[in-house]
Amino acid sequence: MKVPYSYLQEQFSDPEPIFRALREQLTRCEFTFGPELEEFEQNMARYTGSRYCLGTASGTAALSMLLKAVGVGEGDEVITVSQTFVATIGAIVAVGARPYFIDVLDDFTIDPDLIEKAINNKTKALMPVWYSGTPPRMEEIRAIADRYDLPVIEDACCAISARIEGKHAGTFGAGGAFSVHPLKNLNVWGDGGFIVTDSVEIRDQIILLRNHGLKNRDEVELFGYNARLDTIQAIVGNYLYPRIDEITDRRIANAQKYDRAFSSPEFNGRINIPPRRQDGRHVYHMYMVLAENRDELLADLIKRGIEAKVHYPIPMHLQRAVQAAEPPFGRTDLSRTVFQCGSLITFPVHQHLSEEQLDYVIECVRSFYRG
Repeated sequence: MKVPYSYLQEQFSDPEPIFRALREQLTRCEFTFGPELEEFEQNMARYTGSRYCLGTASGTAALSMLLKAVGVGEGDEVITVSQTFVATIGAIVAVGARPYFIDVLDDFTIDPDLIEKAINNKTKALMPVWYSGTPPRMEEIRAIADRYDLPVIEDACCAISARIEGKHAGTFGAGGAFSVHPLKNLNVWGDGGFIVTDSVEIRDQIILLRNHGLKNRDEVELFGYNARLDTIQAIVGNYLYPRIDEITDRRIANAQKYDRAFSSPEFNGRINIPPRRQDGRHVYHMYMVLAENRDELLADLIKRGIEAKVHYPIPMHLQRAVQAAEPPFGRTDLSRTVFQCGSLITFPVHQHLSEEQLDYVIECVRSFYRG
Protein backbone atom coordinates (compact mmCIF):
# COMPACT_ATOMS: atom_id res chain seq x y z
CA MET A 1 0.00 0.00 0.00
CA LYS A 2 1.18 3.53 -0.77
CA VAL A 3 0.87 6.22 1.89
CA PRO A 4 1.98 9.51 0.31
CA TYR A 5 3.21 12.50 2.28
CA SER A 6 1.92 15.07 -0.23
CA TYR A 7 -1.79 15.59 -0.75
CA LEU A 8 -1.81 18.36 -3.36
CA GLN A 9 -3.26 16.34 -6.22
CA GLU A 10 -6.28 15.42 -4.10
CA GLN A 11 -6.66 18.90 -2.64
CA PHE A 12 -6.76 20.49 -6.09
CA SER A 13 -8.48 17.65 -7.93
CA ASP A 14 -11.25 20.04 -9.00
CA PRO A 15 -9.43 23.26 -9.93
CA GLU A 16 -12.23 24.69 -12.08
CA PRO A 17 -13.45 27.19 -9.42
CA ILE A 18 -9.91 28.55 -9.22
CA PHE A 19 -9.60 28.67 -13.02
CA ARG A 20 -12.86 30.62 -13.22
CA ALA A 21 -11.54 33.19 -10.78
CA LEU A 22 -8.24 33.37 -12.66
CA ARG A 23 -10.03 33.91 -15.98
CA GLU A 24 -12.06 36.68 -14.41
CA GLN A 25 -8.85 38.24 -13.12
CA LEU A 26 -7.43 38.13 -16.66
CA THR A 27 -10.14 40.55 -17.75
CA ARG A 28 -8.60 43.06 -15.31
CA CYS A 29 -4.94 41.93 -15.11
CA GLU A 30 -4.49 43.31 -11.59
CA PHE A 31 -1.72 40.84 -10.83
CA THR A 32 -0.42 42.86 -7.86
CA PHE A 33 -2.65 44.36 -5.19
CA GLY A 34 -5.83 43.13 -6.88
CA PRO A 35 -9.12 43.04 -4.94
CA GLU A 36 -8.64 39.32 -4.29
CA LEU A 37 -5.64 40.14 -2.11
CA GLU A 38 -7.73 42.52 -0.02
CA GLU A 39 -10.37 39.79 0.30
CA PHE A 40 -7.73 37.29 1.43
CA GLU A 41 -6.35 39.73 4.00
CA GLN A 42 -9.83 40.41 5.37
CA ASN A 43 -10.51 36.67 5.57
CA MET A 44 -7.30 35.98 7.49
CA ALA A 45 -7.72 38.94 9.83
CA ARG A 46 -11.23 37.76 10.66
CA TYR A 47 -10.18 34.12 11.04
CA THR A 48 -7.25 34.87 13.38
CA GLY A 49 -9.09 37.57 15.31
CA SER A 50 -6.56 40.23 14.31
CA ARG A 51 -7.12 43.87 13.45
CA TYR A 52 -4.86 43.69 10.40
CA CYS A 53 -3.53 41.12 7.95
CA LEU A 54 -1.03 41.81 5.17
CA GLY A 55 -0.16 39.32 2.44
CA THR A 56 3.53 38.66 1.85
CA ALA A 57 5.68 36.80 -0.67
CA SER A 58 6.55 34.07 1.86
CA GLY A 59 6.54 33.23 5.54
CA THR A 60 10.26 33.99 5.61
CA ALA A 61 9.68 37.48 4.23
CA ALA A 62 6.92 37.95 6.79
CA LEU A 63 9.33 37.16 9.64
CA SER A 64 12.06 39.47 8.35
CA MET A 65 9.69 42.36 7.79
CA LEU A 66 8.13 41.97 11.24
CA LEU A 67 11.58 42.06 12.82
CA LYS A 68 12.47 45.17 10.87
CA ALA A 69 9.14 46.79 11.70
CA VAL A 70 9.80 46.49 15.45
CA GLY A 71 13.30 47.93 15.08
CA VAL A 72 15.51 44.83 15.05
CA GLY A 73 18.63 45.43 12.99
CA GLU A 74 22.39 45.23 12.70
CA GLY A 75 24.12 43.69 15.72
CA ASP A 76 20.92 42.99 17.66
CA GLU A 77 20.06 39.56 19.08
CA VAL A 78 16.81 37.62 18.82
CA ILE A 79 16.19 34.76 21.25
CA THR A 80 14.82 31.69 19.46
CA VAL A 81 15.36 27.97 19.00
CA SER A 82 17.80 25.87 17.00
CA GLN A 83 15.20 23.16 16.39
CA THR A 84 13.40 24.78 13.47
CA PHE A 85 13.45 25.19 9.72
CA VAL A 86 16.24 27.43 8.39
CA ALA A 87 13.75 30.19 7.52
CA THR A 88 13.41 31.16 11.20
CA ILE A 89 17.12 31.83 11.49
CA GLY A 90 17.53 33.14 7.95
CA ALA A 91 14.92 35.82 8.63
CA ILE A 92 16.88 37.04 11.66
CA VAL A 93 20.18 37.12 9.82
CA ALA A 94 18.58 38.87 6.83
CA VAL A 95 17.94 42.01 8.90
CA GLY A 96 21.52 42.03 10.19
CA ALA A 97 20.65 40.55 13.60
CA ARG A 98 21.92 37.38 15.27
CA PRO A 99 19.99 34.47 16.77
CA TYR A 100 20.56 33.47 20.39
CA PHE A 101 19.68 29.78 20.64
CA ILE A 102 17.99 28.26 23.67
CA ASP A 103 16.79 24.72 24.22
CA VAL A 104 13.32 23.25 23.79
CA LEU A 105 10.78 21.41 25.91
CA ASP A 106 9.62 17.84 25.39
CA ASP A 107 6.90 19.15 23.06
CA PHE A 108 9.59 20.63 20.73
CA THR A 109 8.80 24.28 21.56
CA ILE A 110 10.96 26.94 23.21
CA ASP A 111 11.63 26.52 26.95
CA PRO A 112 10.46 29.73 28.67
CA ASP A 113 12.49 28.91 31.78
CA LEU A 114 15.69 29.49 29.79
CA ILE A 115 14.75 32.83 28.25
CA GLU A 116 15.69 35.20 31.06
CA LYS A 117 19.24 33.89 31.43
CA ALA A 118 19.74 34.51 27.68
CA ILE A 119 18.55 38.14 27.77
CA ASN A 120 21.35 40.70 27.58
CA ASN A 121 21.83 44.28 26.40
CA LYS A 122 21.81 43.15 22.75
CA THR A 123 18.49 41.33 23.00
CA LYS A 124 15.85 43.13 20.96
CA ALA A 125 13.12 40.50 20.43
CA LEU A 126 11.86 37.02 21.29
CA MET A 127 10.86 34.66 18.47
CA PRO A 128 9.02 31.53 19.62
CA VAL A 129 8.19 28.93 16.96
CA TRP A 130 4.86 27.10 16.78
CA TYR A 131 6.81 24.05 15.63
CA SER A 132 4.70 21.72 13.45
CA GLY A 133 1.64 23.63 14.69
CA THR A 134 2.36 23.02 18.39
CA PRO A 135 1.28 25.77 20.82
CA PRO A 136 4.26 27.05 22.84
CA ARG A 137 3.90 28.39 26.38
CA MET A 138 2.98 31.80 25.01
CA GLU A 139 1.54 33.18 28.24
CA GLU A 140 4.89 32.76 30.04
CA ILE A 141 6.85 34.03 27.04
CA ARG A 142 4.70 37.12 26.82
CA ALA A 143 5.06 37.78 30.57
CA ILE A 144 8.86 37.69 30.28
CA ALA A 145 8.76 39.93 27.21
CA ASP A 146 6.61 42.45 29.05
CA ARG A 147 8.99 42.53 32.01
CA TYR A 148 11.93 43.33 29.75
CA ASP A 149 9.99 45.49 27.28
CA LEU A 150 10.81 43.17 24.37
CA PRO A 151 8.58 42.57 21.32
CA VAL A 152 7.45 39.02 20.61
CA ILE A 153 7.48 37.99 16.95
CA GLU A 154 5.72 34.65 16.50
CA ASP A 155 6.94 32.22 13.88
CA ALA A 156 3.49 30.74 13.28
CA CYS A 157 4.31 29.64 9.73
CA CYS A 158 3.06 26.10 10.44
CA ALA A 159 0.21 27.08 12.70
CA ILE A 160 -2.87 28.34 10.86
CA SER A 161 -5.88 27.41 13.05
CA ALA A 162 -3.69 26.65 16.11
CA ARG A 163 -4.93 28.24 19.34
CA ILE A 164 -4.44 28.47 23.08
CA GLU A 165 -7.73 28.74 24.97
CA GLY A 166 -9.35 30.09 21.83
CA LYS A 167 -6.69 32.72 21.10
CA HIS A 168 -5.17 32.22 17.65
CA ALA A 169 -1.50 31.65 16.90
CA GLY A 170 0.27 34.84 15.90
CA THR A 171 -1.87 37.08 18.11
CA PHE A 172 0.05 36.89 21.40
CA GLY A 173 2.81 39.36 20.55
CA ALA A 174 3.60 42.30 18.32
CA GLY A 175 2.87 40.24 15.22
CA GLY A 176 2.72 36.76 13.78
CA ALA A 177 4.09 35.36 10.52
CA PHE A 178 2.36 32.59 8.55
CA SER A 179 3.31 30.62 5.46
CA VAL A 180 0.97 29.38 2.73
CA HIS A 181 3.64 27.31 0.99
CA PRO A 182 2.16 24.31 -0.88
CA LEU A 183 2.80 21.89 1.99
CA LYS A 184 1.18 24.01 4.69
CA ASN A 185 -2.32 23.27 6.01
CA LEU A 186 -3.60 26.33 4.13
CA ASN A 187 -1.68 26.51 0.89
CA VAL A 188 -1.44 28.20 -2.48
CA TRP A 189 0.19 27.41 -5.84
CA GLY A 190 3.67 28.56 -4.90
CA ASP A 191 5.30 30.63 -2.20
CA GLY A 192 3.29 33.00 -0.08
CA GLY A 193 2.62 34.14 3.44
CA PHE A 194 0.94 36.76 5.57
CA ILE A 195 1.38 38.83 8.71
CA VAL A 196 -1.20 39.48 11.41
CA THR A 197 -0.94 42.30 13.93
CA ASP A 198 -3.10 44.60 16.04
CA SER A 199 -0.59 47.44 15.75
CA VAL A 200 -1.35 50.22 13.29
CA GLU A 201 2.33 51.24 13.42
CA ILE A 202 3.48 47.76 12.40
CA ARG A 203 0.78 47.59 9.74
CA ASP A 204 1.96 50.87 8.23
CA GLN A 205 5.59 49.71 8.27
CA ILE A 206 4.74 46.40 6.55
CA ILE A 207 2.73 48.21 3.87
CA LEU A 208 5.92 50.11 3.01
CA LEU A 209 8.41 47.29 3.52
CA ARG A 210 6.63 44.74 1.31
CA ASN A 211 6.48 47.15 -1.65
CA HIS A 212 9.99 48.59 -2.03
CA GLY A 213 9.35 51.21 0.66
CA LEU A 214 7.14 53.15 -1.72
CA LYS A 215 4.82 55.73 -0.19
CA ASN A 216 3.22 56.10 -3.62
CA ARG A 217 4.26 55.48 -7.22
CA ASP A 218 6.99 58.14 -7.11
CA GLU A 219 8.08 58.58 -3.45
CA VAL A 220 10.36 56.17 -1.58
CA GLU A 221 9.87 56.42 2.17
CA LEU A 222 12.44 53.76 3.12
CA PHE A 223 14.34 50.86 1.57
CA GLY A 224 12.13 47.80 1.59
CA TYR A 225 11.60 44.58 -0.31
CA ASN A 226 9.65 43.17 -3.22
CA ALA A 227 7.65 40.94 -0.92
CA ARG A 228 3.98 41.21 -1.86
CA LEU A 229 1.56 38.32 -2.06
CA ASP A 230 0.53 38.06 -5.71
CA THR A 231 -3.15 38.38 -6.56
CA ILE A 232 -3.12 34.96 -8.24
CA GLN A 233 -1.99 33.29 -5.02
CA ALA A 234 -4.61 35.19 -3.05
CA ILE A 235 -7.23 33.69 -5.38
CA VAL A 236 -6.08 30.19 -4.42
CA GLY A 237 -6.03 31.12 -0.76
CA ASN A 238 -9.59 32.44 -0.95
CA TYR A 239 -10.70 29.19 -2.58
CA LEU A 240 -9.39 27.17 0.38
CA TYR A 241 -10.36 29.65 3.09
CA PRO A 242 -13.82 28.14 3.77
CA ARG A 243 -12.19 24.71 4.27
CA ILE A 244 -9.54 25.64 6.87
CA ASP A 245 -11.42 24.08 9.77
CA GLU A 246 -12.44 21.01 7.78
CA ILE A 247 -8.82 20.41 6.73
CA THR A 248 -7.50 21.00 10.23
CA ASP A 249 -10.11 18.89 12.02
CA ARG A 250 -9.32 15.95 9.77
CA ARG A 251 -5.59 16.23 10.44
CA ILE A 252 -6.28 16.42 14.17
CA ALA A 253 -8.47 13.30 14.00
CA ASN A 254 -5.74 11.42 12.12
CA ALA A 255 -3.14 12.50 14.68
CA GLN A 256 -5.36 11.40 17.55
CA LYS A 257 -5.71 7.97 15.95
CA TYR A 258 -1.92 7.71 15.83
CA ASP A 259 -1.65 8.93 19.43
CA ARG A 260 -4.10 6.28 20.67
CA ALA A 261 -2.23 3.53 18.86
CA PHE A 262 1.28 4.58 19.84
CA SER A 263 0.25 5.11 23.47
CA SER A 264 -0.30 1.38 23.92
CA PRO A 265 2.19 -0.52 26.12
CA GLU A 266 3.71 -2.36 23.16
CA PHE A 267 5.26 0.91 21.93
CA ASN A 268 6.43 2.05 25.36
CA GLY A 269 9.97 3.43 25.05
CA ARG A 270 9.99 2.84 21.32
CA ILE A 271 7.59 5.54 20.20
CA ASN A 272 7.39 8.56 22.49
CA ILE A 273 4.56 11.01 21.90
CA PRO A 274 5.30 14.61 22.91
CA PRO A 275 3.08 16.20 25.58
CA ARG A 276 -0.13 17.71 24.20
CA ARG A 277 -1.44 20.92 25.74
CA GLN A 278 -4.99 20.31 26.91
CA ASP A 279 -5.85 23.99 26.51
CA GLY A 280 -4.28 24.23 23.06
CA ARG A 281 -5.30 23.33 19.54
CA HIS A 282 -2.38 21.52 17.89
CA VAL A 283 -2.89 21.53 14.11
CA TYR A 284 -0.35 18.90 13.00
CA HIS A 285 1.34 20.51 10.06
CA MET A 286 3.58 17.55 10.81
CA TYR A 287 2.88 14.54 13.01
CA MET A 288 6.18 14.09 14.83
CA VAL A 289 7.20 11.58 17.49
CA LEU A 290 10.46 10.32 18.96
CA ALA A 291 11.35 6.87 17.70
CA GLU A 292 13.84 4.27 18.87
CA ASN A 293 16.12 3.25 15.98
CA ARG A 294 14.69 6.13 13.99
CA ASP A 295 16.81 5.77 10.87
CA GLU A 296 16.15 2.04 10.56
CA LEU A 297 12.43 2.60 11.09
CA LEU A 298 12.41 5.31 8.43
CA ALA A 299 14.11 3.05 5.89
CA ASP A 300 11.71 0.20 6.63
CA LEU A 301 8.62 2.39 6.26
CA ILE A 302 9.83 3.83 2.97
CA LYS A 303 10.48 0.29 1.71
CA ARG A 304 6.87 -0.54 2.57
CA GLY A 305 5.53 2.44 0.58
CA ILE A 306 5.04 4.88 3.47
CA GLU A 307 6.49 8.32 2.79
CA ALA A 308 7.70 9.03 6.30
CA LYS A 309 10.24 11.82 6.72
CA VAL A 310 12.64 13.41 9.19
CA HIS A 311 12.16 17.10 10.10
CA TYR A 312 15.02 18.03 10.65
CA PRO A 313 18.02 15.79 11.42
CA ILE A 314 20.58 18.60 11.84
CA PRO A 315 19.64 21.40 14.26
CA MET A 316 20.43 24.91 13.10
CA HIS A 317 23.31 25.50 15.52
CA LEU A 318 25.17 22.57 13.94
CA GLN A 319 24.64 23.75 10.37
CA ARG A 320 27.70 24.94 8.46
CA ALA A 321 26.25 28.40 7.81
CA VAL A 322 25.76 28.96 11.54
CA GLN A 323 29.07 27.47 12.63
CA ALA A 324 30.90 29.77 10.20
CA ALA A 325 29.50 32.87 11.94
CA GLU A 326 32.03 35.14 13.62
CA PRO A 327 31.74 35.75 16.46
CA PRO A 328 29.68 32.63 17.22
CA PHE A 329 25.98 33.03 17.83
CA GLY A 330 24.98 32.88 21.49
CA ARG A 331 23.43 29.75 22.92
CA THR A 332 22.47 27.92 26.08
CA ASP A 333 22.92 24.17 26.50
CA LEU A 334 21.10 22.54 23.55
CA SER A 335 21.32 18.89 24.53
CA ARG A 336 17.57 18.25 24.34
CA THR A 337 17.49 19.79 20.86
CA VAL A 338 20.32 17.52 19.70
CA PHE A 339 18.64 14.45 21.18
CA GLN A 340 15.29 15.22 19.62
CA CYS A 341 16.75 15.92 16.17
CA GLY A 342 18.38 12.50 16.32
CA SER A 343 15.12 10.72 17.16
CA LEU A 344 12.27 12.64 15.50
CA ILE A 345 10.30 11.01 12.71
CA THR A 346 7.31 12.38 10.79
CA PHE A 347 4.42 10.18 9.65
CA PRO A 348 1.92 11.24 6.95
CA VAL A 349 -1.10 12.84 8.63
CA HIS A 350 -2.83 14.86 5.92
CA GLN A 351 -6.56 15.13 5.46
CA HIS A 352 -6.82 12.84 2.44
CA LEU A 353 -5.53 9.69 4.16
CA SER A 354 -7.97 6.83 4.49
CA GLU A 355 -8.54 4.78 7.64
CA GLU A 356 -6.89 1.87 5.85
CA GLN A 357 -3.77 3.92 5.17
CA LEU A 358 -3.56 5.09 8.77
CA ASP A 359 -3.99 1.52 10.00
CA TYR A 360 -1.28 0.41 7.58
CA VAL A 361 1.19 2.96 8.99
CA ILE A 362 0.46 1.81 12.54
CA GLU A 363 0.77 -1.86 11.62
CA CYS A 364 4.05 -1.29 9.78
CA VAL A 365 5.53 0.48 12.80
CA ARG A 366 4.32 -2.36 15.00
CA SER A 367 5.81 -4.92 12.64
CA PHE A 368 9.18 -3.14 12.62
CA TYR A 369 9.52 -3.22 16.39
CA ARG A 370 8.37 -6.81 16.61
CA GLY A 371 11.31 -7.64 14.36
